[in-house]
Amino acid sequence: MIDEDQLNLLQDLVGYAQNAGADAADAVYMEGISASLACRLGETEHLERSEGADLGLRVFCGQRQAIVSSSDVSPGILKDLAGRAVAMAKVVPEDPFCGIAEPADVANAGGDELDLVDASEPGAAVLEQRALEAEEAARAVQGVTNSEGAEAGWYRSSIALLATNGFSGIRARTYSHLGVTVLAGEGTAMEQDSDSATTVHGEDLPAPASLGETAGTRAVDRLNPQKALSATVPVVFDPRVAGSLLGHLSSAISGPAIARGTSFLKEKRGERVFPENISVVDDPLRPRGLRSRPFDGEGLATASRRVIDRGVLTNWTMSLRSARQLGLSSTASAARGTSSPPRPSQTNFYMEAGKLSPEELIADISSGLYVTQMMGQGVNPVTGDYSRGATGFWIENGEISYPVSEITIAGNLVDMFANTCPANDLEFRFGTNAPTLRIDGMTVAGK
Repeated sequence: MIDEDQLNLLQDLVGYAQNAGADAADAVYMEGISASLACRLGETEHLERSEGADLGLRVFCGQRQAIVSSSDVSPGILKDLAGRAVAMAKVVPEDPFCGIAEPADVANAGGDELDLVDASEPGAAVLEQRALEAEEAARAVQGVTNSEGAEAGWYRSSIALLATNGFSGIRARTYSHLGVTVLAGEGTAMEQDSDSATTVHGEDLPAPASLGETAGTRAVDRLNPQKALSATVPVVFDPRVAGSLLGHLSSAISGPAIARGTSFLKEKRGERVFPENISVVDDPLRPRGLRSRPFDGEGLATASRRVIDRGVLTNWTMSLRSARQLGLSSTASAARGTSSPPRPSQTNFYMEAGKLSPEELIADISSGLYVTQMMGQGVNPVTGDYSRGATGFWIENGEISYPVSEITIAGNLVDMFANTCPANDLEFRFGTNAPTLRIDGMTVAGK
């Protein structure tokens, strides 16, 4: 657990950097503890536990910067580490956009109200019970014939950040995870599916038996898939995969991509890109959120913001550097490691729920595709052209009819965003979440 001792260590480190000739500096210290247990066919296969710590220093000499990191965090190495960083910074090319935040802009570190730490670490017996119960329930589903296994895990991470602009802060979080994968059918006709969940607090995990039953049912439902006919039809994305569309949005509005001109949305700030009934939120202050944080990787206070507000793209996602490139202000979106500069990233990123139920969303579809899994990364970030492999179920006369596989779905993200309709079944299960989504007019390539 990081405490004032680590902050004092970072204070010494940036002090050594200034004494060596740095004009400014920031330093980060990270600790992580993880435990995981896997079982298969009712037998425990392995139990692992790991602990580690890492430290990083970023120094600035004028408009030049350098970064060094070390897994050896003993005080004796700090002075040499700082000296090497400053020596590097004096010989690298200038970067007119680098630099830490102004003292007046840094946050007052807090975050206890976000409830991001589960005080109880589950022991091996608890992890084993969760994994075995989940797999047992999955294997009990009629038609399930084999198992890839189940895994339960726990992770705790802590980060301390300190800079010469006066910022210092500590934040920590925990995760509990449970997942199971099983197979249904026999021989070459076997199908595989899974279910999983990750929560900040272990008590928020779904019941292992419920999660296992879902995994088993999904696998059985996929048996005997057919090939769909090639057509232009509505495509409905299950919540498991709907969030991937927000992932493409996130990449397209990232400050560095906009500054390089490599995004298909580079001219769309302040314009409508989704229908008016759609809003997308980035909320770093959601209690027990998987990506919640009171301050970003550059010590700026975070705040909830509507990235898409009633269909309109409001702003890019920016760190200090990308904001300076674009002549704008940071959105306090910087993520930070120990060996690379801060970079912008989303936190709890989600599309608000619509008004229709999933059943109502597909009720008027005479022929269409319901996607439950996707493969490949066929997205052109410059043009928005989209093509990915998919499996799922064919929709006939407003109802999910039969499983289909070996399908490619294609379109362009500009058109896809403009034709998106959300259902009312939003759940916060991942870092990026969306309800069931319907997009009309997509190309489905089958047989």
